[in-house]
Amino acid sequence: MGSRRACEELIEQARVEVNGEIVVEQGMRVDPEKDEIKVDGLTVATQSYLFFALNKPAGVVSTMEDPDGRQCLGDYVTNRETRLFHVGRLDTETEGIILLTNHGELAHRLTHPKYGVKKTYLAAITGPLPREVGRRLKDGIELEDGYARADHFRVVEQTGKNYLVEVTLHEGRKHIVRRMLAEAGFPVEKLVRTAFGPIGLGDQKSGWLRRLTNTEVGMLMKEVGM
Repeated sequence: MGSRRACEELIEQARVEVNGEIVVEQGMRVDPEKDEIKVDGLTVATQSYLFFALNKPAGVVSTMEDPDGRQCLGDYVTNRETRLFHVGRLDTETEGIILLTNHGELAHRLTHPKYGVKKTYLAAITGPLPREVGRRLKDGIELEDGYARADHFRVVEQTGKNYLVEVTLHEGRKHIVRRMLAEAGFPVEKLVRTAFGPIGLGDQKSGWLRRLTNTEVGMLMKEVGM
């Protein structure tokens, strides 16, 4: 979280808690494997856990290894001492943020429907686009495996008949965004996931892997009640 002096200042400002109690003394000993440490209400992940965000390129399959020799997520993780697994999946042709971790409980909660973690996508489609399409997506689109609803929809950019639209939803079904837009009459030409819960893709380049900050990990944990 910072240098020793910076962390001492956090303790002085009563911003650090261990197992629900505000820390009032410097040099308090803790066991990072057993004790829950929080700063400003966000859990501080211990170093034994790893958390990464990858900007997955199109054409990469969402597995850590591929028996058919196709390009997969594991190809982007080098010098890996700990076995990582991916949090959910992205369709092979879909680009964007996918999380990798060795924290099983967090990965489970982030993908469990009970917690309803939202994902945001940018989709390239061809119009013309009627005004009511957003309302229709939010009201629910009937698919072969039941209704699917978007939490949010907006047009980001329009150039002639070409539209870039943003769709946010907490559904996790296969090809869900592509199927919803196709059913509404707008087949997706390109799809990018720009956010997974509170973690945004930002300007992270395609194929780049980055380690999440302690603050980001804390935000993810807070999202699913950890």
